[in-house]
Amino acid sequence: MAVERAVAELGVLIYPGAQMAAVHGLTDLFGVANRIAAEHQTAQLPLLRVSHWQVDNAQAPARCYDSHPGADRALVAVLIPPSIGGFTEGQSPAGLIPWLRQQHAQGATLGGVCVGSILLAESGLLDGRSATTHWTSTKSFAERYPAIKLLADTPIVDDGDLITTAGLMAWSELGLRMVDRLLGPSIAASTARFLVIEHSDSASQCGSNFAPILSHGDASILKVQHWLQSTGATDVSLTAMAERAGLEERTFLRRFRAATGLKPTEYCQHLRVGKAREMLEFTNGTIDHIAWTVGYADASAFRATFKKITGQAPSDYRTRFGVTPPRQ
Repeated sequence: MAVERAVAELGVLIYPGAQMAAVHGLTDLFGVANRIAAEHQTAQLPLLRVSHWQVDNAQAPARCYDSHPGADRALVAVLIPPSIGGFTEGQSPAGLIPWLRQQHAQGATLGGVCVGSILLAESGLLDGRSATTHWTSTKSFAERYPAIKLLADTPIVDDGDLITTAGLMAWSELGLRMVDRLLGPSIAASTARFLVIEHSDSASQCGSNFAPILSHGDASILKVQHWLQSTGATDVSLTAMAERAGLEERTFLRRFRAATGLKPTEYCQHLRVGKAREMLEFTNGTIDHIAWTVGYADASAFRATFKKITGQAPSDYRTRFGVTPPRQ
């Protein structure tokens, strides 16, 4: 008897000039992941449903619509493919930016590839956050969006609810990140092997990168999660989180754990370690400096927490997965 699986809705955005190879590539990648997941014959793994979204400017106001409508489910993620032609003023159709903000406010993860990162920047959602973009756009990006911390030499910045990538072909890594989140690192690795594409094995060997649950429907808790992502959870307290949610502390604790599956302290630890993993992989800062950057005044406490979550000491993690030599 066939096992009934939950459905996770993934939206791929089609805008004027979007690279259709990436649109179709992402669609095929998720199809391969679905097939591999189905072999496990378990209801615990959701079915990834891919929909393509375009702006309908004929409507007033303009709105985004699904090119092949299915069940009316909230989108788990919206993925914005690159454009070979680059970004020009007025490229984003009327209605697109408000729609992106709306999807983010409703709990969707937004992922931008190359020019897609610029569309996310246009939305204002990246203000105060870290991001990357294609090397040809770094100078203009930095000048146009000074409120964004541009990590020009980083190929992918996974900031939980917002993901940006630097390369035209990085749509494959973005797609694999979503497979990792929704189906697990082993299926992401199997999908990469089947398609013969590169994929970092840090997730499969040290547990998935931190992927906060955002589609729980509790607006008060989602507000706090977005705030924690934007601040890096570097200097927060239970009182501050409860105030941000507009809830009494005990009520906040109960609802936060029900929505995210973690206590607030555990959530902050996972968020900080996730940022540290990225820094260990793509930067050459000392471990003590990374500990301080992600919010740990005590480097030994950071090392203990990092090992508890990943199973690796920070130095061992960098040796295995780092792409730049450590600074002496």
